[in-house]
Amino acid sequence: MPRTTVVESPGCPPLRALTTDILGLVKVVEARTNPAGAAKVVETWGEPDASRAIVAASLADRAADPVLAVARKNGVVELLNPLNGDALAAVKTVGPAPDDGGAEGDPLVALHLFTRQASDSMLGTFIACTDKGKASMRSIMKENAASGSDAGPSTTWDVCSGCNVQFCSVDHGESYAMFGGKGIEVNLWDIASCSKTWSAKSPRANSLGIFTRPWFTAGTFLCKDDHRKIVACTNNHQVRLYDTSLQRRPAISVDFREAPIKAVAADPNGHDVYIGTGTGDLASFDMRTGLSEAASYNCGY
Repeated sequence: MPRTTVVESPGCPPLRALTTDILGLVKVVEARTNPAGAAKVVETWGEPDASRAIVAASLADRAADPVLAVARKNGVVELLNPLNGDALAAVKTVGPAPDDGGAEGDPLVALHLFTRQASDSMLGTFIACTDKGKASMRSIMKENAASGSDAGPSTTWDVCSGCNVQFCSVDHGESYAMFGGKGIEVNLWDIASCSKTWSAKSPRANSLGIFTRPWFTAGTFLCKDDHRKIVACTNNHQVRLYDTSLQRRPAISVDFREAPIKAVAADPNGHDVYIGTGTGDLASFDMRTGLSEAASYNCGY
């Protein structure tokens, strides 16, 4: 009988991930077939500096000219080559001037680097948002990046007032942005016009007449071809599905364990989501029913 042998390509590991940390480092983690499941850090980019801690990251995984954007604690957004870590550009975002307390007074908390490119002369466009809700969208030209000059914001707007933004998510078509945080209901914005198109409404009070103060920690668009269905997660361990075309209150709300939910990602099938909590619990949910797809998993925190 003929035999079939699977040969692993030495130049292409089955898993390659980029991670960031509070010391401002970007680490390349790889896992190969043998030994199975063993992942290790193979490269570290940057120098340890707590004042330049990375607070958010976004990858434009394009077939040509991929770019990794990282937002730092000091208010700087850097664009890096995700293949080798080379610095491509660094720009200062909106926020307080250094003599007003610096970026520490209103640090960056959210970042999205657009996958699409308007022209070959453009290095990248990104949306950044600060803790106090000051959002900005900037485009960096390759000629500006090479000269090291700072690119001014093309657009700025206020997402909220007197609240704390904790996340930003952009739909697959990169036309709409979702924001949420502590004291702010999750809301939807048209990126082209910088106008709010929808805002959630708190669930009704419980049997004791107690309202839950809004505190959203993560969110994602459920479907690639429909920006109206969004999933938002809360600090009080809830996963909520909203249909922005029908109502402001959640269509489905599911409780999961006891810890705040810190991350959520949508499955390409358009109805499943994967969530992660602050204590390392992972789970998946079918948002058509609100039921968990499989047993939850704890990654050992």
